[in-house]
Parts: sequence; structure tokens; C-alpha cells
Amino acid sequence: MKLTSHAPADAARRPPRADVSAVLDHLDVPDGRPAPVAGARAAMLAARAHLLGLRSPEGWWKGELETNVTMDAEDLMLRQFLGILTPETAAATGRWIRSQQRDDGGWATFYGGPTDLSTTYEAYVALRLAGDSPDAEHMRSAAALIRARGGLGATRVFTRLWLALFGEWSWDDLPVMPAEMIFLPAWMPLNPYSFGCWARQTIVPLTIVGHFRPVRSLGFSLTELAAAYTPPARASWRSWAGAFQRLDGVLHRYERRRLPRLRRLALRRAAEWILARQEADGCWGGIQPPWVYSIMALTLLGYSMDHPSVAAALRGLDGFAIVEDGPDGPVRRLEACQSPVWDTALAVVALADTGVRADDEAMLAAARWLGREEVTVTGDWAVARPELAPGGWAFEFANDIYPDTDDTAEVVLAIHRLLDGGLSAVDPELAARLAAAAGRGANWVVGMRSANGAWGAFDADNTSSIPTKLPFCDFGEVVDPPSADVTAHVVEMLGVLGRRSDPATRSGIQWLLDNQEPGGSWFGRWGVNHIYGTGAVVPALIEAGVPADHPAIRRAVAWLAEHQQPGGGWGEDPRSYQDESWIGRGEATASQTAWALLALLAADPDHPAVDAGVRWLADTQRADGTWDEPQFTGTGFPGDFTINYHLYRLTFPLTALGRYLAARSGG
Repeated sequence: MKLTSHAPADAARRPPRADVSAVLDHLDVPDGRPAPVAGARAAMLAARAHLLGLRSPEGWWKGELETNVTMDAEDLMLRQFLGILTPETAAATGRWIRSQQRDDGGWATFYGGPTDLSTTYEAYVALRLAGDSPDAEHMRSAAALIRARGGLGATRVFTRLWLALFGEWSWDDLPVMPAEMIFLPAWMPLNPYSFGCWARQTIVPLTIVGHFRPVRSLGFSLTELAAAYTPPARASWRSWAGAFQRLDGVLHRYERRRLPRLRRLALRRAAEWILARQEADGCWGGIQPPWVYSIMALTLLGYSMDHPSVAAALRGLDGFAIVEDGPDGPVRRLEACQSPVWDTALAVVALADTGVRADDEAMLAAARWLGREEVTVTGDWAVARPELAPGGWAFEFANDIYPDTDDTAEVVLAIHRLLDGGLSAVDPELAARLAAAAGRGANWVVGMRSANGAWGAFDADNTSSIPTKLPFCDFGEVVDPPSADVTAHVVEMLGVLGRRSDPATRSGIQWLLDNQEPGGSWFGRWGVNHIYGTGAVVPALIEAGVPADHPAIRRAVAWLAEHQQPGGGWGEDPRSYQDESWIGRGEATASQTAWALLALLAADPDHPAVDAGVRWLADTQRADGTWDEPQFTGTGFPGDFTINYHLYRLTFPLTALGRYLAARSGG
């Protein structure tokens, strides 16, 4: 499909619009019902007031980033491993984990999802650490489920690694990642930079942990979870799986006969690599996995608990804990990450699209804060792009080593809204600084384009499939190839900046057209899933100059109309990543309904599905101006790790309502 194959102007030859009467019948909306402008305006004003009330004094917004109880369980196991677990922390965390148990005795990785064995095993161990008796009813049901599903041997590698730390699994039966991999040059397969940034920051400290093979005490045994385990048969050596199984065997033999001097040098280099990537708030990458394994690695190397790096890491980790009052005492849960830059950019766009101008106190404070968050130092991205000048924004409060193209594109869009909203008249110096920062960010993003013309989130050309074949990597994404949603946000940014004819913009457009799914949607890498991808791509293509009657746009509009629910909303379950029958199907949510509306408003604002979707938002809004959304609509690892961004339920519907009212009022 080529960009130049625009639909002809002749109406008789134009791709047919979806049949209006059929759409209305599907939606149970009476033909001729007036557009819900009044309801949309009331909903918009209530949502806007609610969002403004959530702003921090410093100018940023941050919603909770909710994940599953694996984070909480591993936090307790880390503290037990380090010898710093307190009864108060264990009890408060146990209350949260206990509250999330399913009726079948297990725990899921997302709201409404099926039981996950690895999550259940780790949750069970954490509750034992919290003092729960294995004879308690909820523990017996969990243990029975674990045994029925194969016990520890049937869990993923990372769960078995955590239990190896406490002597419940043999280190000999785990895949090996030798510390010497730190010496591999960037051009060689399986060097640290062939992994995505989150994976490399996890793997490097784990090579240190794997060298020491520590075993600490849980304080109890887990004999009640014992289940028969039969190791899987070795795959054919002609397959990737078989080849890497045999490579793992070689590495196990090397571990028994490693070269002492080379290993010492590797451990020292790995430690230096880890310390060089610790952020100002003590974190690594702003995310939980590399954080906890880096703490383990440093302490195993002899760094004391009061060493500045370790102490800062533990303080920072405590800052990710949310503690609330519960009926039986404090309830503690842990965020896997925090998203203030992303949330603030989305909030600024939403407020601007609903008429809030740059002289508003909230917008000025956000503008100043975003300006201070610009990344001006070189990070790991420079391994692939050594000549590229730094710029852009990260996701978190402190993550200068790993800015990303997605956040940068969204911040540039927010800055553009501020400049269009009169910032220059209010504070010309601030406006000039932000415009310059946006220019640097846009240039950095363009320089991060991969060879195929599209963009990944953190690295350029991080596309090797070899790391995904390792036995160690049986969970989550470990590489960062270009995706439709990230590429769409970049293309939209370039279109807004007036750079439609740039080669980078054209290559991004072409990649998006070439990667449309057969049904008309786009895959969503960082949000669930095809609704997210389509909701990002369609507005981007329109902004970049692709006409609304282009065949790709018409197919996307038709796909959205087909997947609208009778009540008017849209929803998609995270299971769509693994089961195609779930694509475009799930409980309707405010964020996913907004994504669909943003696409339709960009491509076909008069489509009957638009009014029905807006009515659904107005009808389901809470009295306080936000929406209930327990569903997980954000994505960390497709199919493995999903997220409930608590501000998605507010910022995206607010943006959609603002654009709807603008369309109905003529601009």
C-alpha cells in the first residue's frame, strides 16, 4: 500500500461510507436523535474541573500506575533477602495481596483476567512472609491450585529465580547468563545493547546474582506446594529452542570451569555499568525489575546497606509505595513505575483541547515543570546513535539515561498547545525556552528513527530476534522494535510542527500504511491493544496530511464502527495479545472509548458512532467528573504485563469531549 494511492475525488469511486442505518441499528440509538452536545459540554466541564483539582503544587500530574501483586510479593522477598523486612511492612503488604485473591484461590495479572500460576506462587510466598498460616482457608485454596498446575517447576524463569534465592529451586536448573557478556561489543549478538533498555538493566545485575548463587532463609519451608515436576524434553538442535538449550548447557559447564581473573574483571565492569546508570532518585530506569536486582547485585559484591548507592536505592523504592488506611490496618502496595511526564503532557493537551489557555495558572506551572524536565545528557541510546545530540523527555521524575521517543512526542505536542494558547504573550522567555527545547526534542526523535523508517520507544534499530530465543527470556518483551503507536505519535508531532514533507515523516507514514492489520486496525504495543493502536494512528495520519478518504483510513473507521458496543462504548481485553478472538472485544472503558472517538473525530466526525460514543461517556461519568475504570488498558509487555494508568480514565475522555465539542461548533 503506497501513500500516493489516495482515493480519487470522484464520489462514485470513493470507498463507501459505512451504512448509517445499519450502524444505528447496531447501537440501539433511534434514528434522528439529536447530537448530545449539551451532555458532552456538562461532562467536559466536570472532567476538566476534576483534572485541575489533581494538579500538584509543582505543576505536574501523576496518576497511580497500578499493576499486579507480583510487584508487592517481590518487594517482600527482596526485603527478606536483604534482612530488612519488618512485621509492619509485611502485614500492610499482605493485606493488599490478600484483597486481590480470586475466588479460585489464585491471582491474575490484570483486573478480570485469568489466574496466573507464577503470580499466584509469588503471592503465596509473600503471604507466608506476612504471617499467614498454610492451614488458613485462603492459603489452602491457593496451594491446591499451585499443585494442580504443576508447582514451581511450571512457573516462569523469574519466579524460579526468586525461589532459588531461598533454596526452594536449584541454581543448576536455571538458565545461565554469564557476567562476561558485559565485554561483548555492541555489534555482537547478545551483547547488553541488543536487549531493550528495561531488559539490559535487568540482565546485567542478574549476571552478578547468578555468579554468587546466594541462598538465604525464608524462615519456613514450602513443602505444602510440592508437586511432581518433569523437565521438558530437549528440542531438536535444528530449532532455535534446541540450539539455545545446548548453548545453555555449554554455559553451565563454563560456570563450573570459569576463568577466575576474567570473571573478576567482568564483575567489576558490570558493577561499574550498574552504578553509572543509577538515577538521581536512587532508581534504575525508574522501574522495579532492574531496581531490585541492582540492589541485590551491589550487596552481593559487598556494598553495605548504608553505602550511598544502596541507601538511595532503598529510599527511592520506598517512595514508590502507596499506603492507605484499611479496615484492619494500613494497606500497602507498590507501583512498578511512575509516569509524571507522560501524565502531565496528556493533561496539558486535554486542558488545551477543552479551552484552557496558556495564561491559566495550571498551564503555566505545567509549562515551567516540563521545561525543567528536558533531558540534556547522553544516555544508552547513543550506542546506536553516537553522533546524535541529546534532547527529549523521559517517562519518570528521574530517568535521564533513558528518555523515550513516545514521551518526547507527547511533550512536544503539549508545548505546541501551550504556544498556540498564547504562552508567548504571557511569558515570552518561557515560551522561547520551551520552543527551543521542543525543537531539540523533535530533532532527537527524528535521529532515533530505525532503519525501517519507524520508531521504537527507547532505542534505534533494537530489532534482533536472537535475545527472544534465550531460555532465560520466557517472560515479556526483551527488545524494543518500532511499533505503530509510538511511530504514530512521532508522525503526529512532525505533522503539528509543519514537517509533513520531511523524509522522516514520509517514511513513518509509509511504515504505518504498510503495517495496518488485515482487518483495518493497528496493533497497540504500549496500550491495549488494537483500539489503542488505531486511536493513535488515525489522528496521526490525518495530521500528517493523509486524506480522510484514503483506503487505510476508511478501513480503520469501518473497523472501529464494527467493534463499537450496543451501548456506545468500546473495550478490549488484554487477552487480545494472545487470543485473536478478544481483538476489539472486552468490557467498555472510558479510556478505550476515548481512543476510538479520537480516531473517528479525526477521520469522520459526522459518523453516527461518534454521537453514540459521546453519549456513553456522558452517561457513565461519575458525579465527581471522572470515570470508574478498574480495567487495565495500558501495556508493559504485550500478553504478560499490563497496567492501569489511573489518569487514562480522565485525560483521554476529556480530550475526546473537547474535540467533539470543537467539531460540533465548527472549530
